[in-house]
This record gives sequence, structure tokens and C-alpha cells, in this order.
Amino acid sequence: MKGIILLVLGIGLLHTASAVTHSLKYFFTASSEVPNFPEFVVVGMVDGVQMVHYDSNSQRAVPKQDWVNKAADPQYWERNTGNCKGNQQTFKANIDIAKQRFNQSGGVHTFQWMYGCELGDDGITRGDCQYGYDGADFLSLDKSTLTWTAANQKAVITKLKLDATGAVANNYKNYLENTCIEWLKKYVNFGKDTLERKVRPSVSLLQKTPSSPVTCHATGFYPSGVMVFWQKDGQEQHGDVEHGEILQNDDGTFQKSTHLTVTPEEWKNNKYQCVVQLAGIEDDITKVLIESEIQTNFGKTNRGSNDPNTIGLIIGGVIALLVIIAVVGVVIWKKKNKKGFVPASTSDTDSENSGKGIQKI
Repeated sequence: MKGIILLVLGIGLLHTASAVTHSLKYFFTASSEVPNFPEFVVVGMVDGVQMVHYDSNSQRAVPKQDWVNKAADPQYWERNTGNCKGNQQTFKANIDIAKQRFNQSGGVHTFQWMYGCELGDDGITRGDCQYGYDGADFLSLDKSTLTWTAANQKAVITKLKLDATGAVANNYKNYLENTCIEWLKKYVNFGKDTLERKVRPSVSLLQKTPSSPVTCHATGFYPSGVMVFWQKDGQEQHGDVEHGEILQNDDGTFQKSTHLTVTPEEWKNNKYQCVVQLAGIEDDITKVLIESEIQTNFGKTNRGSNDPNTIGLIIGGVIALLVIIAVVGVVIWKKKNKKGFVPASTSDTDSENSGKGIQKI
């Protein structure tokens, strides 16, 4: 489960507030024999905000943000819908081909295509394109050599086919480095009131029982570039600290928790504090670990876990997690030391993406 949200939202942890990086990402997921879930889903995201959605149940590509339509011409959504329908058939064929290669029959299976680009405010760009099957890497593009890397023996057949002419790799390279960046700039320009807003988080200290870890919970912040960490007497704590993933709230803001395992005697005899650093906001937000600041359901310290606000945070996190998983797909493989797929988007599924259809493996 960990790594799913980071991957889906394209979120990277920042130790300090750092330079802004904008991203445009597309996730295509086909699945088989998954009850009550569309067989094919397409999600487009700008800076972690969903802005395009298509699924095989609705058979329509639709905007998820009002500002997307400012970048669209009158035929934009019809073209997107047509492209998605075409990709849907190819994805269905790819699952069948992959099942044959892996000597599989029925059961739950997924095939994914993920690609995108990023643009830093320093002008540096990057792009990635990768395929995955059943939650594992399958094939990825090496833009520097214009070749494909097979993650396993079953993918070698596809690699050899695509490497034969190099045309597909060259096509993707040009798209990721040029067209994708152009559309990313366009989306950021039209959506800047949403994408470039700065919202400070609300920070709370939570604890279930006196022997439970103390959780520093930051919520309601935007953008997603955040660092939440614990300090002891002014020094950052690494041991006995567990970092939770960044989750998206239903209003488009984010939340994150970091857990500290410490005895009451230890934190009462030393100065422990939680520090929250948010990209784009200079001042750190700190919360000193003292008894009156802890929200819990034991004793009479502050508000308990039965408090509506505390319950709302927990429920909000669960709902956000379920929505994100449902939106993007059934299985998304984890990043592996930054060598796995790092979502950096491409462009949108329409004319800016023409010629970028999914390849039959």
C-alpha cells in the first residue's frame, strides 16, 4: 500500500521547501475479472490534481477541472473520447497476450501504461514512459539510447519488436521533450489559480494510548511538497520515527502523518517538537510535544479521538485513499530507488497526444 499514493500523485518528499516542479501525468489501466470496477480507466493529472477521466463504463472522456476547458477547442473531448476507446481495445488485447506469455488463464490481471513529463522552475525537464503487468515492471523507455528495457524475459519479445526500427522510441522522445512540455505549460497557465495556490496546513498531535506512538498530523495544505519530521532538543530524529504517505483530501488539498515512538518520561524530560515545512511557504510550522497539545481518547487531555474533527481526519484519509486507488487502477507497482516508473506526465490524450497510442505488445 505504501508507495501507491506517492506514485499515483507523483509526489516526492522534500526535506525542505524546494523549487517548484510542475508535472503532467497519464495513467492507463486495464483489468480483467475485477468485480464492480471498470475494465479500462484513464486518468490525467496536473501537479497531482485529476483533470481528465475516462472509463469503459461511461465511455466518455470528461474534464474534472473547469480550467481544463480553457485549453480545449470545441472538438477536444470528442477526440479524447475516440482515442480512449481505441486504446481500450488495444489494452484488452494486451492483457490477453500477456496472459498467454505468462501461461495464465483466468483470474485478476492488470496491464498499465504510464507516461508523462515534468518541468522545474529552473527550466529542467524530464519524461518517462513505462508499461507494467500485474503490478510489476514490464517495459520502459530509455530516451538516451532510444531503446526499450525489458524487466523480465516475457517482455523481451516486445522489446525486440519496438527496437527493430526505433521509430516508436523516437516518437515518444520527441513527444515527452516537446509536445508534452508545451501542453503542461498551457495547463499550468490556465489552472494557475488552483495549481499555484499556497495553503498552510493545520497541525495536530494525536495519540491512541499513553504507550502508543505520537502522531504529528498535517492536513489541508497545498501544494503537496511537504516535509513533516520530529526534532529532539533541536536535532532531527530519525530513529523511532515512521513517515506516512501523503494523501489527497476531497477538496484537493493534502495530508500527511509522521509517527514518533517515545515514552512519556522521555518527552517530558526533553523538548520534542514536530516541524512542518511546506514548499512555497518560508516559515516552518512547529508543534511542541506537551500534554495539553495531544488529542487522545484517554484521560482528560484536550480533545479525544471521539472528537468529530479527529474522526473527520481519519475518515477523510481513508476516503481519499480509496478514491485514489479506484481512480487510477487496481494495482500500481512501487518505485524502486527511483529506478521504477516515476510519473511525469506526457500530455493529454488528445491532439497533443496524437500518434501516442498504446502499443500492442
